Amino acid sequence: MKNTLETRLGIFFALALITAFIILEMLGGAAFLKKGYRVHGLFKNVQELKVGDRVKLAGVQVGQVEKIQITNDQVNVTMKLDRNADVRTDSTATIKFTGLMGENFVSLDFGTSKGVKAADGAYLQTAEQPDLTAMMAKLDKVAGNVENLTASFTGDKIDNLLGPFTDFLKQNGPKLTTIFGNLQTISSQIAEGKGTIGKLINDEALYTSAINTVSNLQSTSEEIKVTISRARLVVDDINAGHGTLGKLAKDEKLYSETAAAMTNLKEILEKINRGQGSVGQLVNDESLLKNVKLSLQKLDKATESLEDTGPLSILGTAVNSLF
Repeated sequence: MKNTLETRLGIFFALALITAFIILEMLGGAAFLKKGYRVHGLFKNVQELKVGDRVKLAGVQVGQVEKIQITNDQVNVTMKLDRNADVRTDSTATIKFTGLMGENFVSLDFGTSKGVKAADGAYLQTAEQPDLTAMMAKLDKVAGNVENLTASFTGDKIDNLLGPFTDFLKQNGPKLTTIFGNLQTISSQIAEGKGTIGKLINDEALYTSAINTVSNLQSTSEEIKVTISRARLVVDDINAGHGTLGKLAKDEKLYSETAAAMTNLKEILEKINRGQGSVGQLVNDESLLKNVKLSLQKLDKATESLEDTGPLSILGTAVNSLF
């Protein structure tokens, strides 16, 4: 290759193009060479956002801010996104910063599964972040309030706060002393076992009685448990058909015989009520009832006539009546 002027100019021009491309890539100015699509977001405050700042989807850079302009009392931020960036129509754009002194960027979320990929020129919904300046102003105000609060705890203010309490102690000092003295006396008496509370606390006999009562209750509960266990055994025996009650409850033959006996008794009573049979006639025959009444009346008269006669006369009268 000849080292001619044309060769050197060509090499220099190629190096200049490569250098310019690298510089543009580093500065983000080569974005116009990349294919992609643009979306917009309307904000009330962009918080020092600049053209060329990054656009991130879930923390991953997918584009950069291409244009910032004011439109109808709002700031329209145009973002150029990579063609492979899956930003959906219901994604939300928020301006964030990486730190107190870091650069701002536009953060995008994934949206929902119902959303479709945003088309070129689409407007995304936005969310406003608190203004850092306003936050610092609020912190400054809070610090001032804390300073005022600490300044209020001066000697004069403390005296004003504690003054009523001090006056109360001075006015009621003797009464408070008496009250505490009485409390001390009462506690001493309780500790010595005097009075009702003292006896309840210190009386060993009462403690022993309480222990015995508890023991008796435990014994009674054990006896109750044994009784219940025995009752369960009896019920189990009855259910199993053991013993007299068990046989009465479970023996089908005895049940059949009892039912038959009750049926027969019912039939007998029905016959008696209808006047059938000897017992039925005795119960239902009115003439027999009249004869019984006449016989009783004659017997009553006979006993009255015998009251004034002697034993032999009675015997003779009885023989005559018989024959």
